[in-house]
Amino acid sequence: MNFFKTASILCLSLIIFACQPEQAETAKLQTADTGVTESITAPEFTGTTLGGAMVSSQDLSGKAYIVNFFASWCPPCRAEIPDMVVLQSKYEQKGFTFIGVTVDEDMTKVREFVQDYGINFPVVVADQQIIDAYSRHVQGGLSSIPTSFVVGVDGSLSSVLIGAQSKMVFEGLISDALEAGQQ
Repeated sequence: MNFFKTASILCLSLIIFACQPEQAETAKLQTADTGVTESITAPEFTGTTLGGAMVSSQDLSGKAYIVNFFASWCPPCRAEIPDMVVLQSKYEQKGFTFIGVTVDEDMTKVREFVQDYGINFPVVVADQQIIDAYSRHVQGGLSSIPTSFVVGVDGSLSSVLIGAQSKMVFEGLISDALEAGQQ
């Protein structure tokens, strides 16, 4: 009985650690000598949705989008999904979409999760190419979920958000992403 108690505590600790929120970071480079801020081009990716369709960064060219790494078992991920569904409906016709990237291993559970939460945006199955493409934009690599990457219509990576976000935060980031490159 002690083994199961210890194993349960270790699993719970891992989940709590993996789902810890961190402060949002901007994804702009500032050159040391001039102080000028430079844009970072969003990572390129290609992925397969749960329905078998292909989604790529090339398909999203000229659109604003947020790539959100999540898992169906992660409480903070589950908390932010309903707001993401509402915002997808509100901003889809304006040239915005969320792209969910699931790190789950059980696709049956993910499909149930997508249906139960009414997810109305593409959900891509994480593979090493997608993880590597985005990990280089997070100090220490992509190590916790949810993690979101905000991409403007100009193709620039504007923010990296670690931890669950509120509807208000997402909405502000979506507005900024839709206006990117239009100044």
